[in-house]
Amino acid sequence: MHLRLYIPFHMIEVRDIHKRFGRLLVLEGVSFSINNGGVFAILGPNGSGKTTLLKIILGMVVPDQGDVLMKSKSVINHHAYRKQIAYLPQIARFPDNLTVNELIRMIGDIRNDSGREKELIARFGLDSFLNKKLGELSGGTRQKVNIVLAFMFDAEICILDEPTAGLDPLSLIKLKQLIEEEKRKGKIIIITTHIMPLVQELAQEIIFLLEGKVRFHGSIATLQKQQNEKDLEHAIASILAP
Repeated sequence: MHLRLYIPFHMIEVRDIHKRFGRLLVLEGVSFSINNGGVFAILGPNGSGKTTLLKIILGMVVPDQGDVLMKSKSVINHHAYRKQIAYLPQIARFPDNLTVNELIRMIGDIRNDSGREKELIARFGLDSFLNKKLGELSGGTRQKVNIVLAFMFDAEICILDEPTAGLDPLSLIKLKQLIEEEKRKGKIIIITTHIMPLVQELAQEIIFLLEGKVRFHGSIATLQKQQNEKDLEHAIASILAP
């Protein structure tokens, strides 16, 4: 089987991003760069600006100040680059009267691309759900459908916002295997999650946001050493301690 590799062709650079919603300052001077493939975790407590940052990278939210560059080109107010991104939102909203099969076909038509949906449907055991309406599915099954939608195209960058929500242990193992496979291809995979063991297992770098600012960017080992803690969970708790 031919393995398509991406490293180090692409890079993401976030420059001095500010974003305010009314009086609420959500992001303040956020800057970082991702220069090669791998798994990068954007972490932080609720309200730290993680989802807003992801939506700015995706072009779904326009920053008040700053820039986002991919392959050294600004993507603010440009949209063609989105085809190279796979996205799993924290809450995916689709019409409940659509069947799983109709939704997958619709997304394929929108992307105008051939995908790997059959393999992913089989992997996550969704064959028996293809003719069921989304409104009839459990939260965990809907999340498996969302995973299929996110990974069915061969995108260079994968952005996963709380990807484990509602997954049973077996499906979680399958998701981790899928992320590892994409990582080995040299893709950039950005995840947000509150599950620290998942980050410890998969990510080589973390970007920690607190009150809209980057408080740490580097390897897990560096953070643990910096905070003098034995694991990531305690290192994060140390940052948050008053």
